[in-house]
This record gives sequence, C-alpha cells and structure tokens, in this order.
Amino acid sequence: MTASPAPPRPPRHRPGGHLAAAYGLLALTALLFLVFSLALPRTFPTRETIDSILSTQSIAAILALAAMVPIVTRAFDLSIGYVLGLAHVMVLQLIVDAHWPWPLACLVVLVGAGVVGVLNGVIVEFGQIDSFIATLGTGSMLYAVTGWVTGGARIVPGPRGLPTGFTDLYDSTFLGLPVPALYVLALAGALWLVLERLPLGRGLYVVGSNPRAADLLGIPTRRYTVYAFTASGLITGFAGVLLAAQLQVGNPSVGLDYLLPAFAGALLGSTAVKPGRPNALGTLVAVAVLAVGLTGIAQLGGDFWTTPLFYGGTLLLAVGLAGYSARRRLRTGTAAAGDLPSAPPPPP
Repeated sequence: MTASPAPPRPPRHRPGGHLAAAYGLLALTALLFLVFSLALPRTFPTRETIDSILSTQSIAAILALAAMVPIVTRAFDLSIGYVLGLAHVMVLQLIVDAHWPWPLACLVVLVGAGVVGVLNGVIVEFGQIDSFIATLGTGSMLYAVTGWVTGGARIVPGPRGLPTGFTDLYDSTFLGLPVPALYVLALAGALWLVLERLPLGRGLYVVGSNPRAADLLGIPTRRYTVYAFTASGLITGFAGVLLAAQLQVGNPSVGLDYLLPAFAGALLGSTAVKPGRPNALGTLVAVAVLAVGLTGIAQLGGDFWTTPLFYGGTLLLAVGLAGYSARRRLRTGTAAAGDLPSAPPPPP
C-alpha cells in the first residue's frame, strides 16, 4: 500500500523580508536625507529646507492622494491635472472678477470638482469606457473650459490683492508647522481610516482586486467606483483652492505640471507600508522620497531638465515595483486574506 504524497507546504513568510518591503521606502527617505545632509551641510539639513519641503510639496501630496483613491479600484483618473488647473482659476475668477466672498467661492469650486468626479465615475462604469480614455477626454474638455474662462490669459488681482483669510489658507503656520502640511496629514489620516478600518474602504479594495468576488459579496461595484472618482474630484478641488492661495495668480496651464508627480507618488506609494496595494500612508512616504530627492538635486545645482527626468524614471520604477509587489502578494497568498471583508458591507 503506497503512501499518499504529502500536501505541499504553504510558503513561509519571512518577517524580515516583509518589513524590508513595507518600510524600505521610508528607509530610503532617511538615507537620501542623510546623503544630501553630508553633501550640503550648510543648506540642506536646515529648518528652512524642511519648512520649504513641507510647504511646497503639500499640493503635490494632496494630488497624489487624489490619484491614489481610484487606483484602489484599478482605475486611473487622468483628469486630475485639468481639474486642478480649472479649480484654481475658477476660485480666483469668482473672487477677483465676480467679487464673491472667498469662502463661498471655495465651496462652489469644491462642489464643482466633486460633480466632475461623479461624471467621471458614471462615464467609466455606466458608459463602459476605459478609465484612461474617459478621464483623458473629460480632462481635455475641462482644459477647454479653462481656456474659455480665462481667455488664455492670467487672472491677476488688483492693487488691493486677495483677502487675507484666503491667502492664509496656504501661508499661515500652526504649532510651528506650515498649515498645508497639516492638511496633508489630516487628509492622509482620513483616507487611512476609511480604506483600512471602514467597510467602504475594504469594499473598494475588493472591487479593485477581484470584481467577481465583490459581486458575490453583494458589493455594488459600480457605485463604489463612482464613490472613488467623486473622492478624487473633491480632493483635487481642494488642491486647486490651495494652489490659488499659493500662486495668487490664475495660470490656465499650470495644472498639468502636477499630473506626473501625482501618479509617481501614488504608484510608488503602493510599494510601501502595504506593499502590493495603494494606500494613503505609503503615498505620503513616496511623496517624501520624491520631495527630498528633488530638493537635494536642486541644491546641488541640477538643471531644469532633471526634474522631469527624475519624475519619469520614478514613475517607471514605481509601476514595475507595484506590479512586482502585487504578484508577490498573490504568490504568498496574502492578498485575499487582507483585502476581503468578513461580511458584505451594507451599501451606504
């Protein structure tokens, strides 16, 4: 009587390898900061440099978080750069030319950006159009609206300038930190709470990893995808308001400059903290790596072309690492257990 072959052993999980994968990007941030501090001891490791990074990279970080949310559902919102440009122009148009109170102008722009997000989600899910094509099409139309609103010219405030309360949205500090950095932390914390601790977030992950399983669990996949695009639109609208408070001039072509950094941060962030899936904390770590690297290169005297080269190379690296992390999680069997909710979340 022959003995039956032993069942295959489950793959072993090495704690050290998991920690390296999860926090390797954070270690790289610290290493880059150390290297640039040694190379530029008088200018890089200073309070001014840190405050500059926290302040100037805040909008890029917020936009990366906006790009990250649809990626959770395996969709891409290429319209965020165009929404950013239109939002910051419309805020200034309403304040400077229409003489609206700045809180009302900001609120209207946020609502409008949310509506754009809803339209993107509806076109993608109910129109059954690929997210790349759909959001690129809506983005191009928004760019046309931006040109129509501005006439291709900048919106410049008069001699009295902009209301102090509006400019303080970006220029002020709190507890010694630039206020925009606190916005980023609050937004990342809120997204972490929703995605990691609430049924809605777990449902979004299931929609992105296995739509068939989402249907079996009773998750309304179409509605959840629309939710993701709506959140992306609202967050991008908020970034547009901050951009207007920062620049204090409406530039109809400025939004597209943030598109590549946003996706580089969102995709690279899926290789950190929760390797193999997009997550808010990983996106913050990725933005920190990009910010430290670009600041150090600039202080070393890098030419203007080093910035798009750095972002382009980082984006390619991010896509490759994200794909590898996702495949590794599938091989080790860790994806399904961590992403599936124990019970179907009730539709909100």
